[in-house]
Amino acid sequence: MGRFASRRTSKLDDSLVLCARMRLAVVGAGGIGGFVAAMLARAGNTVSVVARGAHLAAIRANGLRVSSTHFGEMHVTLQAEADVRALPPVELIVLCTKAHQTRELLEQFVQGPSRDAAILTLQNGLPFWYFPDRPVRAVDPDGALRAQLPDSRVIGGVVHASGTLLEPGLVRHEGHFRYPLGEAHGVISERVQRLAACFRAAGLQAEPEDEIRVATWRKLFGNVALNPVSALTGATVRTMVDDADTGALLREIVIEARAVAHASGIDVAETVDARMAHIQSVADVKTSMLQDLEAGRALELEPIVGATLELASIFNVPVPRIAALYALTKLRAESRPSCS
Repeated sequence: MGRFASRRTSKLDDSLVLCARMRLAVVGAGGIGGFVAAMLARAGNTVSVVARGAHLAAIRANGLRVSSTHFGEMHVTLQAEADVRALPPVELIVLCTKAHQTRELLEQFVQGPSRDAAILTLQNGLPFWYFPDRPVRAVDPDGALRAQLPDSRVIGGVVHASGTLLEPGLVRHEGHFRYPLGEAHGVISERVQRLAACFRAAGLQAEPEDEIRVATWRKLFGNVALNPVSALTGATVRTMVDDADTGALLREIVIEARAVAHASGIDVAETVDARMAHIQSVADVKTSMLQDLEAGRALELEPIVGATLELASIFNVPVPRIAALYALTKLRAESRPSCS
């Protein structure tokens, strides 16, 4: 794994870390990935992106533009390709595609000049590496991701930000910009400390987490409640949490999800009231699932809701509200008019 290899450490000198620029590829340069790529490139890192279609063409022709409520306007020029294997070797792949798209990218991660690069997963839902000894079937049906991307290559991340692809080549960032980072096997390694320092030097809030699965669940509580309800109702975050009846439903969904986390061995060390207060602090935006529904794209239903149901089944936790949301949202996605 070279100089970005994982190894246990107690402390890394930030002054040394900040002097070391990184060579990164951001795969999925949409609302979240585009913002992260622009921030890291602006800080002097060597950043390339993998994108598709008109967005790829626009980045190649005119660079990547970001409009941020916190950081203002940015415009960066960087290499853009349709495939990781077309890029020069990098030490880190930042994976920002939807989790259900990861399987189709697997060959790009195990072949080519960056086949040994570490992979930071900045995705919603339960990650494919959640269990050390078996796949999460909702996101890794045949187990290929868990088998071919070992923990030695994986760094877990959680996204606390909102991003939208406004048009090809232009990304909008709103709300927070916090990214907890941690090893799948639960130690604070030198590479995670270095990566967190790199993010901080770029203006992003990032701290090493020794329990990245806990941080994953804290984000998932909000996603499993807000995303499907927004897809069913068309409501923004603020509309949902401010409505008394819907807010009460969201709370019950969080309670069910929390029971699943606990049964799977995760102690979130946080009350339901505290988690609901955090959800109420989220920017008044359309959830990613609602954005995808309106754009005619596949929903992140399996990584977020399907994976929660999978764990509920494994650990015999009753989750009637989450099961109902899954069924209704699945039907909503299947019955929407074609956007062709």
